[in-house]
Amino acid sequence: MKAERPKQYLSLQGKPLILHALEALLSFPSWAEIVIVCEEEYQPLFASYQSKASLHFALPGKERQYSVFSGLQALSPNTQWVCIHDGARPLLSKQDLASVISQGKSFGAAALAVPVKMTIKETDEKGIVQKTIPRSHLWEIQTPQVLAYTLLQEGHQKAIADQYVATDDVSLAEHLNHPVLLVEGSYSNLKITTEEDLLLAEVLLRKRHA
Repeated sequence: MKAERPKQYLSLQGKPLILHALEALLSFPSWAEIVIVCEEEYQPLFASYQSKASLHFALPGKERQYSVFSGLQALSPNTQWVCIHDGARPLLSKQDLASVISQGKSFGAAALAVPVKMTIKETDEKGIVQKTIPRSHLWEIQTPQVLAYTLLQEGHQKAIADQYVATDDVSLAEHLNHPVLLVEGSYSNLKITTEEDLLLAEVLLRKRHA
């Protein structure tokens, strides 16, 4: 992003991305508690939301997996289900959120995803195409991802023991050979990674509120 602060704190219509993401989560009324994983300097951003939910904080780690593990330790030990969402996904819809929570609780591990639209090719280290990968069974994974608390704890413990680093949360369930259900979501639930993503999010948000 070439920005002077982490992308989840960049402004989208006058509000940090992460607050849009939090408000999307708060549209679901049944949270026992919410843990925000962030550096101490950003915690005051969330002060006005303390009256709307039971908010706690945890410090991030060097990798996404370690940040999630930090947040997991801040949850109450009697937690049954965990829903994990990226702070840089500001356009989560109520329908997609409710759907992945429902399916996750039924299946034990579920993630929002959308079918891959583009042709995917595999290359060698020189950029020479080795093969074209059929996309009929390829999905782009999103968040939220919903897992049983005990399954997620076990997945993190095994990952630590195996020195395994996952790029998303349901991969920890896969690492335990637990099946994962993909729940079709929306292409608008994009993760802000580039300046172009931020511009697109502005357009989508204006359209949503029109």
